[in-house]
Amino acid sequence: MKYFIIAGEASGDIHGSALIEALKEQDGQAHIDFLGGDLMARSAGHEPLIHYRDMAFMGFIEVIKHLGSILGFMKRAKQAMTDNRPDALILIDYPSFNLKMAKWADKQEIPVFYFISPKVWAWKEYRVKDIKRYVKRMYSILPFETDFYRKHDYEVEYVGNPTVKEIASAIAKMRPVVGFCAENDLDQEKPIIAIVPGSRKKEIRDNLPTMFAAARCHSDCQVVIAGAPSIDDELYSEVMGANKAPVLRGQTFELVHNARVALVTSGTATLETALLGTPQVACYRMNGSKRVYWFYSKLIKGKYVTLPNLIADAPLIPELLLHHCTIENVDSWLTKLLNDGSARQEMLNGYQRMAEILTDKDCASTTAKRIIEQLK
Repeated sequence: MKYFIIAGEASGDIHGSALIEALKEQDGQAHIDFLGGDLMARSAGHEPLIHYRDMAFMGFIEVIKHLGSILGFMKRAKQAMTDNRPDALILIDYPSFNLKMAKWADKQEIPVFYFISPKVWAWKEYRVKDIKRYVKRMYSILPFETDFYRKHDYEVEYVGNPTVKEIASAIAKMRPVVGFCAENDLDQEKPIIAIVPGSRKKEIRDNLPTMFAAARCHSDCQVVIAGAPSIDDELYSEVMGANKAPVLRGQTFELVHNARVALVTSGTATLETALLGTPQVACYRMNGSKRVYWFYSKLIKGKYVTLPNLIADAPLIPELLLHHCTIENVDSWLTKLLNDGSARQEMLNGYQRMAEILTDKDCASTTAKRIIEQLK
């Protein structure tokens, strides 16, 4: 069968690559065209129609400035499907672009499948109407999404979460802590406070100063920063000032796994940290404004913003957002979690409950199987 897959971001390229491999494994005649990146190209054996790098426009202003290019990408994708009609269009997150493609494909009577739901449960809930109208089947990687969509009279299937497999594989390959410390010139006798301040310059500028200052309150620990591949050392040095700490690149999972506690910017990293079994504090300061906090509290629905809390539907980890993300508050939580007390144990117990909810399903393999079944 012929499949056309659209992934417009780096994370979508990762998940799309796994899905392509699963489709090829289960359908020996699979022909795959796609919009995506290098990982998908490696799995498919050929280059994408459009690389996601050319489609990565963030924010309203950026989208407006590049609207001509975006419309051109849509036109090329539509023409490719017109010229070589696929049996299925498979969309991966990236809703602003993908839901427009879903509407077009539905009019052409091309079955549309969605792998990895847009975060409509957090904002832009109105998009559910288009999903119900144009998407034949949604395959979710977050278990709580099934209940969310059910409230909208739309059944979705939870197929497992890819981070579970990724972390399990990473842990299996890790060195003993002695080897990790020796290679990175760390003191194996000193507890590590890992700081994971994000991958974008603004994130790092906004969050690292508070995280670093709180971690330095604990002189009996060593502070180690997870460096982002695209960020130069100069930015970390600038933010830290006269007080330095090691910056490790390409070892984030191992660093967090070997840490006593991690300070993590809100995002997928909070789920990764939970699966790595390290107590954490979620920090997201941005500009620290109470007004901005009030605005987002009205815009974003739900009790929680971090994935461990959303999955467990319970406050497993502290969420220190905006003006709540102060040195004093971060330090208070660090003190609780560094000690072998009830706060640390309750968090670790919560991680176990979260892992049981996630299950160990292989989401790419399950999704490929379900799509093929739907097309028969």
